[in-house]
Amino acid sequence: MSDVVLTERVRTLNAEDLEVGYTETASPKRAASVPDAPLIDSEDPQIQRLMDLLHRYSGVILSGPPGTSKSYLAAATGKALTGGDSERLAFAQFHASYQYEDFMEGYRPSAHKGFVRTEGVFLDLCRKAKEDPKSNYVMVIDELSRGDAGRVFGEALTYVERSKRGMPFTLPSGETGTIPPNVYVIATMNPLDRGVDEVDAAFERRFAKVTLPPDADLLDQRLSANGVESGLRERILAWFKRINGQAKSFPAAALGHAYLWDVTDQSTAREAWQYQLQYHVARAFRHDEKTRDDLVAAWFTIFTEPESGAE
Repeated sequence: MSDVVLTERVRTLNAEDLEVGYTETASPKRAASVPDAPLIDSEDPQIQRLMDLLHRYSGVILSGPPGTSKSYLAAATGKALTGGDSERLAFAQFHASYQYEDFMEGYRPSAHKGFVRTEGVFLDLCRKAKEDPKSNYVMVIDELSRGDAGRVFGEALTYVERSKRGMPFTLPSGETGTIPPNVYVIATMNPLDRGVDEVDAAFERRFAKVTLPPDADLLDQRLSANGVESGLRERILAWFKRINGQAKSFPAAALGHAYLWDVTDQSTAREAWQYQLQYHVARAFRHDEKTRDDLVAAWFTIFTEPESGAE
């Protein structure tokens, strides 16, 4: 077989040219870096509500079980407030090892020996906001309740209050810090995390809390947009409502709509079960085998076609 030779008239295209590459999907106009992530609509009622709360309170906490679009909505609101300017938007994920030094300030080893004072992600954002008072700056904190929020914020917990914005406070290094009024804080958390009580005690007077529950209507819209056949869609929604109905007695059973977000047919529904849902059900009902087995059996009836003529 002879080699294929491209003539000058042949055009080569890469993923970015086709608008499906990383640069395109990671656009500041989208809240997530996936090809089908919707463009951010600053007029969206949920985003509008959060922006209103951010102007009235010291910050907003989005609370809900996994898969209820908390992180997505936090990022979308942050990008809407900053126009997608990455220099004015900072992200942090709290965890057991996350410390004040990561968030506010600390001393780190220097390449030239010794240690140098280094600003953490939040203090760095506050400094930029102070130098640019006419622009919005947003701090998005994921999994707020996974870390020791009071310790991570330190003295900043007092000065994040709207009534104390712009007031100077002394940092452990002896430097002076301020939290400007044009800094907005959006956080997410799972209400079942062990650190929730501490977060509530530290932030309840300062932040507005918005609960994001599993949303069957939103899932219905998504499955319809995915082209899921009506009978299958109805059976999936019935199971989704059934397991979330158990959340009143078993809070850990709450299942967010995002778990089923990419279902398009029976095959992808089976994959959702195989790779994620079965483990969620087993964990939530580890102490109630009967309810667990009932939910497992109910899931597999989703794939059983109703008999002809059956009501």
